[in-house]
Amino acid sequence: MKKAQSDTLGFVPQKDIVYNKLLPYADKLDDESSEILSRIKGNLGRAVQLREIWPGVLFWTRKLSTYMRLYGRKFSKEDHVLFIKLLYELVTIPKLEISMMQGLARLLINLLKKKELLSREDLELPWRPLYELHDRILFSKTEHLGLNWFPNSVESVLKTLVKNCRPYFSESATQEMLDEWRPLLCPFDVTMQRAISYFELFLPTTLPPKLHHKGFKLWFDELINLWVSVQNLPSWEVHLVNLFARLANDNIGYIDWDPYIPKIFTRILRSLNLPVGTSQMMVPRYVTNAYDISHVVLWVSSLLGGPSKQTQAQLSGLFNSITSFFHPSNHGRWLMKLMKLLQRLPASVVRRLHRERYRKPSWLTPIPDTHKLTEEDITEFVQSMMQPVLLAMFSKTGSLDAAQALQNLALMRPELVIPPVLEKTYPALETLTEPHQLTATLSCMIGVARSLVSGGQRFPEGPTHMLPLLMRALPGVDPNDFSKCMITFQFIATFVTLVPLVDCSSALHERTDLTEVEREMCSASAEFEDFVLQFMDRCFALIDSSTLEQTREETETEKMTHLESLVELGLSSTFSTILTQCSLDIFKVALEKVFNFATTNIFETRVAGRMVADMCRAAAKCHPAESLKVFVPHCCNAINQIAVNEEVLNEEELDKEFLWNLQLLSEVTRVDGDKLIPYRSDLVQILQLTLHLKCKQGYILACNLLHHILRSTALIYPTEYCSVPGGFHQPVCDYLPIKDWGRPGDLWNLDIRWHVPSVEEISLAFYLLDLLLQPELQRLQRFSKGEQEMSRDDVLQSLTIVQHCLLGAGSLMAPLKGEPIPVLTCLLFYYSYCYIFFSHDIYGGFIYLFFALFADYILEHSEDDTKSLFSIIKIISDLLHFKGSHKHEFDSRWKSFNLVKKSMENRLHGKKQHIRALLIDRVMLQHELRKLTVEGCQYRTTHQELMKDLLRLSTSTYSQIRSRAQSVLFTALGTYNFCCRDLIPHVLEFLNPDNNSVTQQQFKGALYCLLGNHSGVCLANLHDWECIALTWPGIVRSGLSSAMSLEKPSIVRLFDDLADKIHRQYETIGIDFSIPEECCAVAKLLMTTGSPFPNEPVPSEEESEEGLKRQKLKNFEAVEKYKGLIGDLIDCLSNRNLPWKFEHISIGFLSLLLRDDHQLPLAAVTFFVKSLNHDSLYVRKVAISAVAGIMKQIKRPHKKVLVSPNEMSKYCKIAVGDRPDNQWLQYNSSKLPRKQEEWEQCVFVEKTHWGYYCWPRKMLIYAPEEEQPKQNLTREEMTERELIIFDHFTDPVFINQFIEFLSLEDRKGKDKFSPRRFCLFKGLFRNFGDAFLTVLQPHMERLVSDSHESKQRCVAEIISGLIRGCKHWSFSKVESLWELLCPLLRTALSNITIETYADWGTCIATACESRDPRKLHRLFEMLMESPVNGEGGSFVDACRLYVLQGGLAQQEWRVPELLHRLLQYLEPKLTQVYKNVRERIGSVLTYIFMIDVNLPFTQPTSSPRISDFTERILLKLKPLTEVDEEIQNHVIEENEVEEQDERTQAIKLLKTVLKWLIASAGRSFTTAVPEQLQLLPLLFKIAPVENDDSYDELKRDAKTCLSLMSQGLLYTDQIPLVLSVLKEIAGSSSWHARYTVLTYLQIMVFYNLFTFMSDQKAVKDVRGLVIKLLEDEQLEVREMAATTLSGFLQCNFLSMDAPMQAHFEALCKTRLPKKRKRELGFVVDTIPSADLVRRHAGVLGLSACILSSPYDVPTWMPQLLMDLSAHLNDTQPIEMTVKKTLSNFRRTHHDNWQQHKQQFTDDQLLVLTDLLVSPCYYA
Repeated sequence: MKKAQSDTLGFVPQKDIVYNKLLPYADKLDDESSEILSRIKGNLGRAVQLREIWPGVLFWTRKLSTYMRLYGRKFSKEDHVLFIKLLYELVTIPKLEISMMQGLARLLINLLKKKELLSREDLELPWRPLYELHDRILFSKTEHLGLNWFPNSVESVLKTLVKNCRPYFSESATQEMLDEWRPLLCPFDVTMQRAISYFELFLPTTLPPKLHHKGFKLWFDELINLWVSVQNLPSWEVHLVNLFARLANDNIGYIDWDPYIPKIFTRILRSLNLPVGTSQMMVPRYVTNAYDISHVVLWVSSLLGGPSKQTQAQLSGLFNSITSFFHPSNHGRWLMKLMKLLQRLPASVVRRLHRERYRKPSWLTPIPDTHKLTEEDITEFVQSMMQPVLLAMFSKTGSLDAAQALQNLALMRPELVIPPVLEKTYPALETLTEPHQLTATLSCMIGVARSLVSGGQRFPEGPTHMLPLLMRALPGVDPNDFSKCMITFQFIATFVTLVPLVDCSSALHERTDLTEVEREMCSASAEFEDFVLQFMDRCFALIDSSTLEQTREETETEKMTHLESLVELGLSSTFSTILTQCSLDIFKVALEKVFNFATTNIFETRVAGRMVADMCRAAAKCHPAESLKVFVPHCCNAINQIAVNEEVLNEEELDKEFLWNLQLLSEVTRVDGDKLIPYRSDLVQILQLTLHLKCKQGYILACNLLHHILRSTALIYPTEYCSVPGGFHQPVCDYLPIKDWGRPGDLWNLDIRWHVPSVEEISLAFYLLDLLLQPELQRLQRFSKGEQEMSRDDVLQSLTIVQHCLLGAGSLMAPLKGEPIPVLTCLLFYYSYCYIFFSHDIYGGFIYLFFALFADYILEHSEDDTKSLFSIIKIISDLLHFKGSHKHEFDSRWKSFNLVKKSMENRLHGKKQHIRALLIDRVMLQHELRKLTVEGCQYRTTHQELMKDLLRLSTSTYSQIRSRAQSVLFTALGTYNFCCRDLIPHVLEFLNPDNNSVTQQQFKGALYCLLGNHSGVCLANLHDWECIALTWPGIVRSGLSSAMSLEKPSIVRLFDDLADKIHRQYETIGIDFSIPEECCAVAKLLMTTGSPFPNEPVPSEEESEEGLKRQKLKNFEAVEKYKGLIGDLIDCLSNRNLPWKFEHISIGFLSLLLRDDHQLPLAAVTFFVKSLNHDSLYVRKVAISAVAGIMKQIKRPHKKVLVSPNEMSKYCKIAVGDRPDNQWLQYNSSKLPRKQEEWEQCVFVEKTHWGYYCWPRKMLIYAPEEEQPKQNLTREEMTERELIIFDHFTDPVFINQFIEFLSLEDRKGKDKFSPRRFCLFKGLFRNFGDAFLTVLQPHMERLVSDSHESKQRCVAEIISGLIRGCKHWSFSKVESLWELLCPLLRTALSNITIETYADWGTCIATACESRDPRKLHRLFEMLMESPVNGEGGSFVDACRLYVLQGGLAQQEWRVPELLHRLLQYLEPKLTQVYKNVRERIGSVLTYIFMIDVNLPFTQPTSSPRISDFTERILLKLKPLTEVDEEIQNHVIEENEVEEQDERTQAIKLLKTVLKWLIASAGRSFTTAVPEQLQLLPLLFKIAPVENDDSYDELKRDAKTCLSLMSQGLLYTDQIPLVLSVLKEIAGSSSWHARYTVLTYLQIMVFYNLFTFMSDQKAVKDVRGLVIKLLEDEQLEVREMAATTLSGFLQCNFLSMDAPMQAHFEALCKTRLPKKRKRELGFVVDTIPSADLVRRHAGVLGLSACILSSPYDVPTWMPQLLMDLSAHLNDTQPIEMTVKKTLSNFRRTHHDNWQQHKQQFTDDQLLVLTDLLVSPCYYA
C-alpha cells in the first residue's frame, strides 16, 4: 500500500488519514493533495522571505492546518522537519503579537503531536527560546501595570507547546536547566514555586538509556529527597509529583522506586483528604494543594510490575483501606476524587499494557522485559480493584465512572469482571421498585458489552448471556419512565450492533465441527426473531401511549417536547440498528409487521406519526427494494383516492388520513436514490398534486418529500452499515454468523457500498427542479416587480418550496459567481474539490440575484411579514454556507461518533479495531468534512451583496428577525476572509451622530452586530489597527447620536456588554511585524527541497529588499495608526456634550492602549495626569493605574554589572543554607553601612533567594552610583513626558486636591491597601528622586496624626512607595529620608487602630519586599525598639508585632541576628495575659523558626532553632510535667499584685506555646516531630473528651493542636518515638488522657498508613496498645478502643486472625461473680469488678470485628454473631453493647440481605431472625 503510494506521490508520507483511501473518489486525492501541498510550501516560503507576516504567513499557516485536517500528515519527513523548524522560529520571534503567536503555536503543537514520527536524530530544538517566551508572558513584569494584555488561553497553549517540544531538547539541556533554575530553589521564597514548575514543565525525561547520566540522574536524588523531606504540602509539592509521575512513566524499569513506595502511597492516601476519626480539623492547605489525580494514576500505573511486586501489595492495601468510602451511602466532597481515581487507574494500566504488547515499536525507549506486566500482575491488579468498583456502580455521582472502569478492566480479565456484574444485572432487570439500580447496572453492562460478546479464550461462556439479557431488557421500553427507556434503547442498540441477528439453529444438524458453547449459541439464536417482534410490540405500545392528546391538537403546538424528541431519536436509531443486523427472513417478518401497523392506523403527524414514520424509514433504508414495493403504491393510492375530490386541495384543515399518508411517503423515500427511479412518475405526480395545498401542514410535508427525493438522488453516501461486509444472506452451511459476534471491522477490507449519483438520478433531480422550482422563482420575481398579486400565505409557500429545493439539491449548485473583491493584495486561492458540478447550473446565480432584490422588496413593502422574512434569512444562509450538509449537524454527528467510539472501543489492542458501522461512519464524516472545509473562500461581489442584505435584516424593526439575521451574519463573518473590514463601515453608519434618519431599532441592531455572539467574531474588537481605529471612536461618538437614549435599559445594557466584552477580549496588538533572518533561511530551504516541489519561484534579491522596505513601512504605519487612534479618542473626550457613560467607555479604551514597547503620546499623558483629579471615582481609578504604567514607560534604565559569586565560594558538593560564602549577605549590626564610604563599598543584593541554594553562574548587580542615570534632573534635562508629570506634581494646588481625593473612603469597611496607588508613588519617587518630597511632607505629617482609616491608608501607600522608590537614591538623600520617616512611622504605629493595622502590615511588608536588609537597617532597628511595651494597651502591642513580622518575613533567611534578638526579647514575655498578643506571638514564633528546616543538604541554620527553644520551654513547664493530674485553667486575670505561683506562670506559657504549635502546622515546611513529642504528654492532660461547649481557650487549643499533630506526616524512624510516648500516656491515671490516645492513634495511623504497615514492629505495638485499652476500667475508654479496633480492621491495618479471635473468645468466657442480695442500706458499688471488665472487653472485641465489615459477610462472621448472641442477657454494660452491635449489623446489611443470607446455615438464620426482629409487646 505504502509502496504504491510513494510512487504516485513522489515521497513517503509521514502518516496520512487512512479513511481517505476508502472514499469513492480516493484515486483523485493524491494529485489534489500534492498540488495543495506544493502551493502551501511555495507561498509560505515566499511570504516569510518577503517578510509578510500578515496576511501572508498567517493565511498560509492556516491553510497548512486545514491541509492536516483533511489529509493528515501527508508530507515527507524532510518537509515535516522543515515545517516544524520554520514554525518554531516564527513562534519564538520576541516581538510577535500574542494572538499570532498562539495561532502559530497551535499549529506547531499539531505538527509535533505524534512524536513517534520523528526521532531525536531527525529533530533537535533549543529549549531556551521557549523558556524566554514562557517567562516573558507568564511572569510578565509589565502585565500588572496594564502595559500588556494577554488572552486567558495563552498559559495552556504555552504549556502544551513545551510539552510537545520536550522530547527534542538536546542532551546537554538538562544540565543547562539545572544551572539556570537551581539558584531559585529557596523554599521560603515565591521563586521556589517558579523553579519547581519550570522543572516540571521543561526537564526532558525521554532520553535513551545511554544518555540517562545526562538526564534524570543529574537531578533525581536531589529532588526526590526534597520531596520526601517536605511534610506540610507546600504548593510546589504538586509540581514535583507531576514531574515524578512523568519520569516514572517514561522510564519504566530504569529507576528503582522500591525504597520510596510506602512513602508514595502514604502521601497519595493523605492527598485524598478522607474524613477520619471523630473531631476533624483540616489544615486548609491540604485541600487546596492536593495532588492531581491524573498524575497520581500515571505514577501508580508506571510503578506496577517489576521483580519486587511491592507496588501491587500497597495498591491492594490502598483500595482495601478506602473501599468502604465507595459505598453508596457515603457522600462528601472527597467522593469526586475517589471516583476519578477509580475511573482513571484501569484506563492508565490498559494504556501501559497496550504500550508493552501492541504498540508499534518506535524510537522511544521500550520497556525492559523484566519490568513488563506479567499475567499474574494483571490478575492481581484487577482483583484489587473489583470490590470498590462494584460498590461504586450505585454511587450517588452516577454510574459513569464505574462503567468506564469496568470497560477497561473487562478488556484485561473478562472472566473476573463480567460475572459479578451479571450477578448484579439479572436481579436488577427483575426488580420493579428500584429503577436506579437498573439504570446503573445497564450502563455498566454497556461498558463491558464488547468483552462479553466476543468471548475469547478467557471467557468463552460470555456470549451465552447475550440473549437472556436482551429478552429481559425488553420491559425497560416503558412509556412511564423516561430515563429507563433511554438506557434500555442504548443497551439494546449496543448489543445488537455487535451481533448479527441471524437464526443459526439449522447449523446444529448441518455442521459437526461446533464446540459446546457454539452449539448453545446456535440453539439460542432461534429466539432472535421472537426478540425482534417483541421489541416492535413494545415500541408500538410506547407510540400508542405518546399520541398527542386532543388538547394539544387544538392549540397547535408545532414541536414535540424535548423528552419526546429524545425518545424518538432513541427509538428510531435502535430500530434501524436492529433491522440492519437482521437476516433477510427476520427482516421480511418485521417489515410486514411495521407495514400493517402503519397502514391500519392513522396517526397525527406531530408525535406518534413521526415515530411510526421513523420506524418505516428505518425499514426502507435497510432493504429499499422490498420496502418501497409495499409502501409507495399504498401511500400514492391513498392520497390519490382522497384527492379525487377537488375541494380537498383548498381546505385549511386537511383530512388526517391524507396527511398521515403524505408523511409516511415523505419518510420512506429517504433511501438509496437509484431504488427510487422505478417510482419516479408516481412521486412526481404526488408532488404536483400536493405542493400547492392550502393547508400549511400539508404543503410542508410535500416539501419534505421533495427535499428527500432530491437529497437521495444528489448526494454521495454509504448505503449500508452492517457489522459484516456483504450482509448475512449466505446459507448457514458456508457461513456461520455466530463466529462474527463482536468482531471488529477490518479497515483494509471494509468494502463500503457507496451511493454515487448516476446520470439517471441527476437528470431526475434537474427535471424536478425545472418542473417545480422554476415556476416558483418566476412567480416571486413577478411579485417583486409588482406585476402579480400574491397573498402572504402564497409568498410563504413559494419561499418554503424554494428553500427545500435548495436543501435537497444544494450539492448540485456551483459556488456563487461574482467578481472577487480585492480587499488586500494577497495570494489567495480557492480549494479545488474532486466534486461533480453539473453544467445545469442555471439556478445558483439566478436565485442569488433574485433574493438580493426580493429581500429589499419585502422589507420595503411588508416589513411585518415576519414568517416570509424568516424563510428568506434561511435561504440566504443556505446560499452562503450550505454545501449538502450543515456545520452544526456535522459537529453533533462528530460528537456522537466520538461518544459511541469511546463506549465501545478496545483500548488494549488499539489499531482502530472498531466495529464496521463505526468505521463506515468515520469515512462518511471524512467526506462531509471535505465538503464543509471551504473556509477562506474568496469573498466575491455576490457574497458582499448577500452580507449587506443580512445587515439590513439585522437592523430591521422586529427583534426576532434581527436576532435570526444576526446569527447568520456572524457565521458568515467567520467563513469568508476579510469581509469584516468590508462590513464595519456599513455598521458604523448606523451609529454615526450626523446620520439623522436612524431609528432606535436600527441603532440597537447595529450595536448587536458589533457585539457578536459568544463564540464568533466580535466586530468591535478585531485584532487589527485599521478596524479598531474605526470601531472604538465610532462606539464612543454614538453617544451623540439622536437614536441613543440612556433612558432605555436595553441600550444601556448593550453598551455595558460591549465595553465589557472589549475589555475581556482585548489582547495587546503588535506594532512590530518584523521577521528575523533565521526564519528566512529555513523558509528558503522549504522552497528548495523535498517533494512535491513548489512552483513558486524563490524571491530574488530585489524582491527581498522590497519586502524589507514594506516591513519597515508596515511597522511605521502601525505606530501611526496607534497614535491616530489615541488622538481620536482624546478628541471625542474633549466634546462637552458627550454623556458621562461614553466618557467612561472612552477612558476605558484608552487604558487598554498603554504598551510596554511604545510610550504613550503626550496628549494622553497630560490627559491621564489631569484625570487623577477628576470628579468621577471610576476615572480617578483608571488614571491611577495608567499613570503608574506611564511611570514604568518613562523609567530610565539602570546599568547592571556581572559578578561571579562562584569564585567567592569553593564548595563542590551541594550545600544549602547558611554557608561562609553567603554570610556577607546577612544582616550584621556591626557592619551596617552608616557612612557614605561604607554605603558605596557595600554590594547590595536585592532579591532574597540569591545565594541560598547555590550561586547563579552569572549574577547581575547594580553598577556604582556614578555610572547610573543622573538623579534630580533640572527642567532642561527632562523629556517632555517627564516635564508634564513634574509640573503637575510640584504644583501645591494639584497635590492638595490629589491627596484630598486619595484620602476619601470608597466603600466603608471594604477598602484595603491599594497596590495600584503604591505602584504610582513608587514610580514617582523612583523616576524623580526626592523632587516631590517637600510638597508631600506636610500632607504626610497631617495624615499620620489623623486616625481615620482612609487617611492612614493613604499615608501608608505613600510611605511604602517612598521606601521602595528610594532604591537608587544617594546615601545623603536616603539618610534624610529616614530622618523624616522614622518619627512619622512611630506616630503611625502609636495611632494604629483595628481598621488600619492590616494596611500598615501590608505597607511595611511591601516596603521590605526584594530589598537588601542592610539598606533598610534604620527601619528594622526602629521596629525592633520594643514592640511589646504595653504602651497603648495589648492591641497596639499585637499590631506592632504584626507589622514587624511582615517586614522580617519578607527578609527570610537573611536576618538571623534580628530573629535571635527578637526571640530573646519575646521569651520572657511568653506568659502574656492577653489573648490577642498570645496569638500574634505564636504567629511570630512560626516565622522566627521557619528558617530551621530539615531539608536535604541543608546546613544547620544560624537563625534560631526549635530544639534549643523547646529545651528552655520544657524547663519552665516543669511544674506541669511533674504532677500527674489534669491541668485546669485557673489563671487569675491580670491586675493581681502578688507574684503568681510557678504553676500559673507555666499555664500561661503553655497557652502561648499552643498558639505557636497551631500556627506552625499550616505554615512550616517540615514538622519538628522530636520536639513536639516532648510536649505531647502535656496536651493529653488538657484535651477534653466530652464536647463541652464551655469556651475554655486552653482546652480548645489543646484539642485543635492534637488534631493537627495527629494528621502530620511521620517518617519510619519517628514512629517508635511517637508510640513510646503514647504508651506512656496510656498508663496515665487520667482516663481523659487514655481516651484521647485512642482518637490520636486513629487519625495518625490512617494518615500514615503505609509507613506504619511497612514496619511490622509498629503494627504489633499499635495492636498491643489497643487491645490493652480494651480492658480499661473506664467504660468510655473501652468503647473507644473497640471503635478504634474496628476502624483498623476495616482499613485492613490489622487483620482478623485466629489468635485474636481466640483471645476475645477466651475473654468472653470470664465467669462473673454471683450477685449478692444487697440490704437496702448499702451504697451501690460503682467500681465494676475486674471480671466484668474482662468479659466486656471480650464482647467489645467481637463487636469490633463484626462492625469492621459493614457491607459484606466474611466467612468468620456467622460464628462470631452466634458467640455474641449468647451474651444478650448479661449484665449492663455488656447487654447494651450486644444490642447496639446487632442493630448496627442489621442497619448496614439490610440493603443486600438477600445475598448476605447465603453465608449462614439454617440454624444460624433462625437464631439471627429471633435476635433482629424486635420482640412483640402484645404477646
